[in-house]
Amino acid sequence: MKNVNGYNQTLKYSQDELALQYLPAVKAMAFRLKERLPSSIEMADLVSIGTEELIKLARRYDSTINDSFWGFAKTRVNGAMLDYLRSLDVLSRANRKLVKSIDYEVSKYFNDHQEEPSDEYLAKVLNEDIQKIREARIASDVYALVPIDEQYNAICSENILENLQKEELMEIIQKILKKLGKREQMIIQLYYFEELSLKEISEILEITESRISQITKEVIKKIREAIGDING
Repeated sequence: MKNVNGYNQTLKYSQDELALQYLPAVKAMAFRLKERLPSSIEMADLVSIGTEELIKLARRYDSTINDSFWGFAKTRVNGAMLDYLRSLDVLSRANRKLVKSIDYEVSKYFNDHQEEPSDEYLAKVLNEDIQKIREARIASDVYALVPIDEQYNAICSENILENLQKEELMEIIQKILKKLGKREQMIIQLYYFEELSLKEISEILEITESRISQITKEVIKKIREAIGDING
């Protein structure tokens, strides 16, 4: 019995050591995701969630089945971080009507001034408390900045896709992307699929970060509208 306990302890130690080897990769993943999220989301929380998942995966890892531990763990760690963002449920806490009103005013303001309006401006125009404006904008941003190929689960949580399969969702996304201009297509490609930050895309295309953010939100809005039409 003593030998069995000793073996189990040694195994657990080696598994935890395996997880520790890839902790820098988890931190890099969290940093990359944090670049694409509002400042209210703490990187430390993302790292904590990712590390916890990494340790669980290390204790389940079987090298005879998977050649690479990080290859086995990478997608699952990223998924745990995205699940955490969804668990915040920021959209349900914010007034959904207010989110729509803000998106409309932001789009209108941007067309006139080529920059996004301040929270103070939106609070005045919509006759709302500035704290509510900030919460609603964060809610909108968190949803829009989750990578587009992960949007399926987020949308499903709102029961919008009860009659759709993931393949159908991706077909809808592709059709919408084809209708965009070349610059807009490039932004979506770089942002969601190449996973560049707003700053990096801004430097490549020489347009403002706020404009890039606005375009990504508009695309997500079109996808949600298309899904709504299909579901009636």
